[in-house]
Order: sequence, then C-alpha cells, then structure tokens
Amino acid sequence: MDRSREQRKNRRRDFLTSLCFLLPSLLGVGVFFILPFGVVVYYSMIDGVSSKNFVFLENFVRLFDNSAFKMAARNTLKFSAMAVPLAVILAVVLALMLECRIPGKSQFRTFFLSPMMVPVASVVLIWQVLFNYNGTVNEFLMLFGAERIDWLQSEHSMIVVLLLFLWKNLGYNMILFMAGLANIPKDLLEAADVAGASESYKFFAIKLRYLSPTVLFVTILSLISSFKVFREVYLLTGDYPYESLYMLQHFMNNTFRSLDYQKLSAAAVVMAIVMVVLIALLFAAEDWFGKDVEG
Repeated sequence: MDRSREQRKNRRRDFLTSLCFLLPSLLGVGVFFILPFGVVVYYSMIDGVSSKNFVFLENFVRLFDNSAFKMAARNTLKFSAMAVPLAVILAVVLALMLECRIPGKSQFRTFFLSPMMVPVASVVLIWQVLFNYNGTVNEFLMLFGAERIDWLQSEHSMIVVLLLFLWKNLGYNMILFMAGLANIPKDLLEAADVAGASESYKFFAIKLRYLSPTVLFVTILSLISSFKVFREVYLLTGDYPYESLYMLQHFMNNTFRSLDYQKLSAAAVVMAIVMVVLIALLFAAEDWFGKDVEG
C-alpha cells in the first residue's frame, strides 16, 4: 500500500515537473498561434469589425464567388501539384546519384546546396538576369533563331518560378534523403545482393520502405514551401503578376491592403483547412506504406 502511494506521488511529481518545463512553450503556442487563429475564425464569421454581427458562413460564400480568389486558389493548387512531386522525386534521384561514385560529385553537390546559403533576394536577382526580356536565356535562344520571350509575362511564367522553387529547395531535400539512406540497415541490402536482387527491387522493396518517414517529412516541407512561393513571385513581378502567377498570398496581401478583414480571414481559414487535410492524408498514406517496416 505504501509503495503504491509512493509510486502515485512520484508520477504526480514527474507530471508537474514536466508541466513546468512545457509551460513556457504551451504559453507561447497559445498566445502566438492558437489565440490569433481563434481571432481569425471569429472575424471570418462576422460582417464587420465595427458592427460585429454574426453571419456564420456568409463570408465564405462571398469568398468562393470571388473570381480573384478562385484564380489564386487554382494557380496555387496547380503549382503545388507540379512542384511538390518534382521536389520529392528529384531529391531522391539526386541523393541516390550522390551515393554512387560519379565524376564532379563535389561540384554537383555545391550547385544544389548554394541556394541555401544565398538570400532569397539574391536568388531572385539571378533569375531576373536569366529570364529577363533581354536576359541570358533569350540571348542564348536567339543564337538558334528563336525570338525573345518575356518569360515572366507569358504562359511560361509558372515554369520559370517552378525552376526557381526546385533549385532553391532540392539541396535541403537531398540532404534529408541522404541522411535517410545512410540509416537503412546495411545487412538487408547485403542480403538482397546475396539473393541476386536487382537494383530496382532493392530500391522499391527496401530503400523506399525505410525512406517513407523521410518522404513524408520532405513532402510536408515542400508543400508548405509551395504555398509560400509568393515571396519569390512578389520579388520577381510585384503585386499583380501575370495571371498564372497570381497566388493565394497575392490575394490575401491585396485583400489586407483594402482592409477587407472578413474576406481575408475567410481565405486564411480555408487555406488552413486545406493544409490540415492534405497533411492528414500524407500521414495516413505514410502510416499505410511504412507499417510493415515499423513492425
């Protein structure tokens, strides 16, 4: 009886000690994340900051009827649908290449890691030099008889930003996959070699299975980065870019400038819900794909 009481006392003391250590973080998350998001949800369901009449989903109906929002949402989803798979697949390919003995391995690694050490504004400046109307790419194409293209004001503009996104993010993703590959049990790969397994079998049956947590992490990071590509697009093209580059952040930035807090809050809530749903689906897929590895 005394031992049981002592154990309960120890558990209670450990819980209170843990709570004391967690309290600063919990307060920070509550004050700077949960509380502001609650305010945003509140603003999305009233008709004005001054009147504060509850209108429930009326602001969301207005939002989905807004042509600028629909264009921004369509462009953002289209960009993410292209950028995220490419950022994951190409990073895996690069990590596998760097596992092998290839010529110029050091220079190859430097090319993809250099954007991590350069400010975003400098990376954007490089892209402006390359894809300006009088830029390097047009000068090169003219050698083959092609005409100049205003890359950032044409139907090719999303491809230009996609290349920028990939170059900027592939280096970090590649490092994460290289770390994941290094943690794969070597005895499994050696057993597969002894059994005469092909490289494709080893990749899909062993390496990809053990890389599933890294794939999930990189996919989530790439998804978040793809939703934040506004920074690069804004530096390249300003407030009102070519139609295909008008992203959700452009819509929210311009809505904030017009002080339409209800529409802005509704857009932020919709964006948060979409992100939560997508990340939940990714966790479910990773749990299904990697469950046999964990077992």
